[in-house]
Amino acid sequence: MPAWLRYSVALVAGAVIAVAVVSAVQALGHWVHPLPAGLDTSDPEQLRAYALEAPVAALLFVLASWVAGSFVGALVAAVLARTRPVLFAVIIGLLMLAATLATLTAIPHPLWFAVTSLVAVPLAALAAGWAASAWRARTTNAGD
Repeated sequence: MPAWLRYSVALVAGAVIAVAVVSAVQALGHWVHPLPAGLDTSDPEQLRAYALEAPVAALLFVLASWVAGSFVGALVAAVLARTRPVLFAVIIGLLMLAATLATLTAIPHPLWFAVTSLVAVPLAALAAGWAASAWRARTTNAGD
């Protein structure tokens, strides 16, 4: 497979997996902490009010979804790319950071949540890149 195609597949797969992980963790969060009855999720004002007053545990599910999505998506991209794993992980991390910023801009959240998200999401992607790089080095040197 040509490198450009492998890199493209790595990035698309990483992004798709990141979104799938975010969706799965948030679905679990909604099961554990259902949205209040009568909340109209299509009404931005109601969403803003809920986000600012949501239980901490519910917000932690959202944070966990973003961090897990960033880590797993970045790890998938880094492993599939085979070369320059940190670069591909960082690209997915930047996409996740952009999505995080967009959400935080559209729906205000508590300050602690916003700051933690903006730090943890890119760090998770970077950690995935380092993990993939270490794994690659170990498997490459295993035959020596």
